[in-house]
Amino acid sequence: MPAYDRGMAERFERHKQAWTSEEVQKLHTLAKKGMPLRAIARALTRSEESTKARAKADGLNIASLR
Repeated sequence: MPAYDRGMAERFERHKQAWTSEEVQKLHTLAKKGMPLRAIARALTRSEESTKARAKADGLNIASLR
């Protein structure tokens, strides 16, 4: 598989999957530490959009959302 195909497969592998309690806990921890949205999304292997939506739903402030 070409590198560009692998990248896309990895990027959308978690598309529309429910958040686990561990992921939510990690999101809260990283947000409270002041990490930017992009870094949190990468740490969770989630899209920035998904991470932003979950943070907003949970009432969290993320550095790049302020």
